[in-house]
Amino acid sequence: MLFEWAEQGEAVDDDFGRALDELQAEVEAAETKKMLGGEHDRSNAIVTIHPGAGGTESQDWAEMLLRMYLRWTERRGFKREVIDLQPGDDAGIKGATLTVAGEYAYGLLLAEAGVHRLVRISPFDQAARRHTSFASVFVWPELPDDVEIAIEEKDLRVDTYRSSGAGGQHVNVTDSAVRITHLPTGIVVSCQNERSQHRNRDAAMRVLKARLFDLRMKEQQARLEQLGGEKKDIAFGSQIRSYVLHPYQMVKDHRTKEQVGDINRVLDGDLDGFIKAYLMRKASGTLAQAGTEDGDV
Repeated sequence: MLFEWAEQGEAVDDDFGRALDELQAEVEAAETKKMLGGEHDRSNAIVTIHPGAGGTESQDWAEMLLRMYLRWTERRGFKREVIDLQPGDDAGIKGATLTVAGEYAYGLLLAEAGVHRLVRISPFDQAARRHTSFASVFVWPELPDDVEIAIEEKDLRVDTYRSSGAGGQHVNVTDSAVRITHLPTGIVVSCQNERSQHRNRDAAMRVLKARLFDLRMKEQQARLEQLGGEKKDIAFGSQIRSYVLHPYQMVKDHRTKEQVGDINRVLDGDLDGFIKAYLMRKASGTLAQAGTEDGDV
């Protein structure tokens, strides 16, 4: 009888522990949502990644970031789709655009917008020297159909070309990929994920609509002198976060001072700690400027 009671006690303890974990997760989720009160925070997101100067090094880093965000969306249960991917010359990527569908996708991913810096022993350097690479991440909300953004056909140049991405044999024999240039602003968007030229054009137009909306909002903010700061180059001194693989291992966010020693876990998509720290600092008005501090590598 005593043994049975002890077994039941252990089961109750296990159930109680699981209940506490679930409650804590629910509380943290509620706290995060409370901080996401922006007009478009609940929207789906459009994310683009571009390497900085440095050729193969930065292009490889850009591809690592793309994988990191794909793993993060997988952890979150968000639906994501890479709608444009430009392979690098030797390795990595010259650019990528992905759409992320899920509640608060934009509000969460906005924490990742900015310049990301990598310090490592280069796998492409025969002398095994340490290299610093940069890549930028841009995030826009995917706008609902009822948001009016005037786009006139005469302002567009539409080019078609053969896709260089996945999709089977079909993409190699038809000009299904679409590149759209908005002539008044110079914004260029492209999509090559779909086999249908029509569907690629529709996807590219959604991205263009989001970018034009973002441009309009920034212009309004500038007129009200509320712009958060000047546009940063994709280079040293402008990064929001550093990922150091050598001479030690650490990921540090320069805006929140959040840091993690397990860089592989972060690169595998474990970003929630950084995103939560960003949202908390932003809500309290204590975000620091991007860049590095004394003592940073």
